[in-house]
Amino acid sequence: MPVDSQRFLILLLNLGLIAVFAVLLRRPGLLGFAKGGKWYATWLTIGVITLMDELTSVFYAPAEAHRFIGLTAIFFIAFTSLLMRVLSSRMVEIAQILEQNNIRGGGVYSFSYLVLGPVASFVAVASIMVDYILTACISTVSAVINGTTFLPIGPGTEYLLILGIIWAVCGLNILGIHENARVTFGIFVAAAFVFVNLIVLGVLHMHSGSPTVMLSSAQQVVTDVTHHSWPHTIQVITIGVASCVLAYSGIESVIQTAGLVENWRDISRAYWFLALTVGIVTPVVSALALSSPIDFAKHEGDLIPHWASMVGNDFFGAVVGLFGSVILIMAVNTAYVASGELLERVAHRYRFDWLIVPNRRASLYRIHLLNGVMYTVIILITSGSQTILAEMYAIGLLASFCINIGCLLIYRYFRGTKDIRAYYTSRAATLVLEFILVACFIYLALHKPYGTALWAAVVAVLLAAGIPFSRRYGPEVQEKRRSDFPMDMILALAEHEGALHVYFRRPGELEASHDGTGMVFITFFSPRQPIPTKVADNHFRFPLHGTGVYRSITAVLALLQEEFAGRDLHVHLGWPLSSWLDRMSTGVFVANMMRLPGSFPNLRFSIDYTPQVRPPALPAGATQPDTAVSAA
Repeated sequence: MPVDSQRFLILLLNLGLIAVFAVLLRRPGLLGFAKGGKWYATWLTIGVITLMDELTSVFYAPAEAHRFIGLTAIFFIAFTSLLMRVLSSRMVEIAQILEQNNIRGGGVYSFSYLVLGPVASFVAVASIMVDYILTACISTVSAVINGTTFLPIGPGTEYLLILGIIWAVCGLNILGIHENARVTFGIFVAAAFVFVNLIVLGVLHMHSGSPTVMLSSAQQVVTDVTHHSWPHTIQVITIGVASCVLAYSGIESVIQTAGLVENWRDISRAYWFLALTVGIVTPVVSALALSSPIDFAKHEGDLIPHWASMVGNDFFGAVVGLFGSVILIMAVNTAYVASGELLERVAHRYRFDWLIVPNRRASLYRIHLLNGVMYTVIILITSGSQTILAEMYAIGLLASFCINIGCLLIYRYFRGTKDIRAYYTSRAATLVLEFILVACFIYLALHKPYGTALWAAVVAVLLAAGIPFSRRYGPEVQEKRRSDFPMDMILALAEHEGALHVYFRRPGELEASHDGTGMVFITFFSPRQPIPTKVADNHFRFPLHGTGVYRSITAVLALLQEEFAGRDLHVHLGWPLSSWLDRMSTGVFVANMMRLPGSFPNLRFSIDYTPQVRPPALPAGATQPDTAVSAA
């Protein structure tokens, strides 16, 4: 294409971008709106915040992926982008589940606590903290390398700049100075112009051999997958995805900020926004840069600015490098803010009050200082090496992904889609996704000892510090204290001399008062959720034992059989209406229920169904048929 035509095309695209943003900025409530006395961020706000975090990966991830797997990184960065879109659909489902359970924000920490309890949530916190620590460290190192691409500075100066950025951002947070949504959106507008021009110049000035390189990358992967055994195929995919997942770090930030938006549908829109922006930009920029004739060993740290200078000129390369440095420093600030919010949530839950004492500017200065020290220690240990930091980074990222998707599978096993009919995904696809993520985590854990050691150390510290406090101060302890005592139930039944009836009802099923002598209603609840409302004097609420509902029922029945030996005691269980395919735990639970008469032969058992609508009046002389299935 002639030079004049190229310039006209670039001018036309830039004018188009100006028109788009001019129209967009005129829309009211673009970044936030007030509703019901609250201020909510829009899906665009959290989408842009996450995009600016995720977009930083393009300045270091392609070079690191190429170092691990060579030119097949071109294919696997694009493949991993599609995999992240599948993952993001599961994140939307998790956001809906958290909202259904009245939990706002917290992401993987809140969800793992809801499903698995305190211990798993501490592992989740450790994984996220490893992410934040390494986000800050690798972003700082990459910011210095990209920002000084065309400046001759020595290793000592580079080292001082790295530590200076870490503590400068720490100081700003201690002073209570954060970038707001408008500033972030302004930098996003600048990013749109930089990357659109970068991609257009990359396509127009593409090296003649680049299409062949891109095609050979895909052909090599297809050959490895189709011409070898299944174990080899799994190995190829695992190594490829594990080496490229770093390109999409930050994708979990959307669900972390769910408390800022009105509902889970905004989370869904934000993920679609990311899929259509950074989900396309990262693979395209990576493919164009990695297929160019570049000495990758020499330009691992400044690959994108160097490639920009090749398709444009040195000035454009310097602009790209400086812009990359700005958004990388913003990612450092995001790590400070997000880790502060996470540790504040944990501290509130487990009474680490000394950690969240604010200063005069309402800043959590102790958390920020702690973060600054941790970031500095990691920089000193790794000598500011981007290569070592990249090897460490993906471990925590994959660990948090594995926990999220694993908890989703467990939740769907026990609850099905009863509470999430508005949006749910295929369990088979989720299981395949979890298999891929776990395989990638195992591969990295075995082959990246630095990352494994850091992740394991943070997990060990948090478990050692957190478990004693969770047993003493955790909210589940308070909910257990509010529960009823089994002996109160025994005394209530002992006052009646005739037949005794015990009804087991799930939370929310017992809505009206059921007064009556000789009968009690029992509801088991998870202490990780608020205790159900007591609807009658003969309604007793007991916390679930760690082994589940079946063991909790058998514990109560054993007590009843011991206290009322020889009495006519009738146990009523609810009729299961859930699909066994949708809610697999129902089949297991019913199978366990079938064992109860054999374990407690002196008790009478019934599985009852109570109609939701009052049945019509019967003709004179007719009797109401019994809908109970009994086992004496």
